[in-house]
Amino acid sequence: MSKDQLSPSLIRQLFMLACIIALGFLIFKELTPYLSGILGAITVYVLFRNYMIKLLDKGYKPWLAATIICIISVVIIVIPVSLIILLLSSKIQNAVKNSEEITTILKSKVAQVENYVDIDVLQQVKTKDVSGWVSEQIQGLAGSTFDTVIAIGIMFFILYFMLINAKNLQSIFLAYIPLNNENIEAISKESSEIVKSNAIGIPLVALMQGIVALIGYYIFGVESPLFWFVITIVGSMIPFVGTALGILPVTLLLLSQGQNWQAIGLLIYGAVVVGSTDNVFRIIVQNKLSNLHPLITLIGVVVGVPLFGFIGLIFGPLLVSLFLLLVRIYKNEYGKKSSSSKQTREI
Repeated sequence: MSKDQLSPSLIRQLFMLACIIALGFLIFKELTPYLSGILGAITVYVLFRNYMIKLLDKGYKPWLAATIICIISVVIIVIPVSLIILLLSSKIQNAVKNSEEITTILKSKVAQVENYVDIDVLQQVKTKDVSGWVSEQIQGLAGSTFDTVIAIGIMFFILYFMLINAKNLQSIFLAYIPLNNENIEAISKESSEIVKSNAIGIPLVALMQGIVALIGYYIFGVESPLFWFVITIVGSMIPFVGTALGILPVTLLLLSQGQNWQAIGLLIYGAVVVGSTDNVFRIIVQNKLSNLHPLITLIGVVVGVPLFGFIGLIFGPLLVSLFLLLVRIYKNEYGKKSSSSKQTREI
C-alpha cells in the first residue's frame, strides 16, 4: 500500500466516528427542549450522590433510598419553585390587567424628569403598545409551562435510575471516555466541584441579597415586601440583571405614589448596601466551595444561559472549565509526545 492511501482500518475508524457524531447530534437536537430536565437530574445526582451511598451502606434498598432522595428534592426544589411561580403569576396577572394604567403613570413621572432636563425620551412610546408587548410575553411564558412540566418529569425519571446505580454509574459512564484514569479523575473531580459550587452558591448568594433587600423594603415602607423579596432573589440569579430587577421597579412604584424621598432612599440603599453585599457574599461562599475565576463564571453564564436556559447558570461555567481542562489534558498527553518525537528525530 502506498503512503498516499488511507488504510482500511483508518477508514472504518473515521466512518464509525462520523456515525457516532451524526447520531449524537440527532439525539441532542431532539432532546434540546428538555435538556434542562436532564441537566437538572445530573445536578441533583451530584448533590445527593454521597447521601445515596450512605443510605445504601446502611442497608436501604436501592429503590427505597432513591425514592427518599427524590421526595427530598421535591420538597427542596419543586415545592418552593411552584410557590414562587404561583406568587409571581398572581401579581403578574394584576400587572397585565393594569399595565396601560401603570405605563401612563410611569410616563407622567418620566415626563416630569424630561421637562426638568429638557430631553424628550418617551415621545414614541405608546401605552397600548407597551401593554400589548407585556401581554404577549406573559402568554409566551404560559405556553412554556407544558414543556417545563415534561422537563421536570424527565428530570425525576432520569434521577431515579441514576441514583439506584449510584455506586457503579460513574465507572460505567467514564469507561466510554478515551482518556487515562488520571485525567478521568481530574474531569470527574472538577465537574463535581463546579456543579456543587454553582448549584449551592448561586441560590445562597441570591437568598442573602434578597434578605438585605427585604430589610430595605421594610425600612422604606414598600407595599408587598415579600413579593419584591422573591423578585430580588430571582433577579440576583440572572446575569447582567441582578437585584436591579427588584430595586428599580419598586423605586418607580414609590415615585408613582408620590413617595419621592422613600424612592431616592431605596435607590441609594439598593446601589450601595445591596450592591456591595454581592461581592462580600460571593467571596464568603466561594471560599467555602469551589473558587472559580470570575471571568470563567462570566463567560460560562453568557454561553450557558442561551444553550441550557436558566440552569445554564450552573452548567455554563462547567462547560468553560471542562474546555480549559481538556485543552490542558491534550497538551499534557500529546504536546509532550510531539516535542519528544521531534527531539528524537533531531538526534
